[in-house]
Amino acid sequence: MSESSESDEKRSADLPTPDHLLHTGAERPIDPEDLVRLSGREPTPERVEEARRLLEEQGPAAAERYLP
Repeated sequence: MSESSESDEKRSADLPTPDHLLHTGAERPIDPEDLVRLSGREPTPERVEEARRLLEEQGPAAAERYLP
């Protein structure tokens, strides 16, 4: 990996998730990737799987801990 692409990755990791990528569930059901993004983290396979498990156990209420 080049030095410039490494610095680009570091900068993008420090930026918040853009609003257009977040969903409240009002316009469509929340999916596991939405839940991960709502938590302020970038989706990885492990995080998406954990979010899928939480949604199965708690349903849409799993997102409420991240909402004001």
